[in-house]
Amino acid sequence: MNHTYGYVRVSAQEQNESRQMIAMRQFGVEERNIIVEKQSGKDFNRPRYRGLLRQMRKGDVLVIKSIDRLGRNYTEILDQWRLLTQKRKIAIVVLDMPLLDTRQGRDLMGTLIADIVLQLLSYVAQTERENIRQRQAEGIAAAQARGVRFGPDRMDMPEGFDRCARLWRRGELSSRAAARELGISYQTFLRRAKELPEGGE
Repeated sequence: MNHTYGYVRVSAQEQNESRQMIAMRQFGVEERNIIVEKQSGKDFNRPRYRGLLRQMRKGDVLVIKSIDRLGRNYTEILDQWRLLTQKRKIAIVVLDMPLLDTRQGRDLMGTLIADIVLQLLSYVAQTERENIRQRQAEGIAAAQARGVRFGPDRMDMPEGFDRCARLWRRGELSSRAAARELGISYQTFLRRAKELPEGGE
């Protein structure tokens, strides 16, 4: 008996998958056969997707909302498509693009059109991912130019830090002893002590 599986992917924990879930239910995928993954589509090293691959058998159907839900790497999407449809004999249905439905036998023209559409959509998916990364990098650079700092908030050093740093600089106190006295890790003490200007603690 063949099964129909739905694969739903969002890139981050806070993103909502409800639109994809509604589409899966409307198509008729059983709730227990809908696999939800919250991970980037930059490659196919995703635990839930890999588990789904192991579970599917010849003649099963994989349903995705759009080609970018499968992935965003042009070459890997094409490789994965061929692995599923040609090697594993698993049918794929892309809900947003009816041309990409491999359940029905296709004539030569239909297969050619589907291949062209797949390559075009895969290219668009990767281009969009690259554009997102470029916009993020530009946004970070602009924010840094305005003085915005990224990363965890820097911890305020305890009272007595400057004195301990001076003693450490003169070799009169070890970093571990200073850290114990201040109640911080010695790695933190060393990092912050080294940031102080020479002779200007």
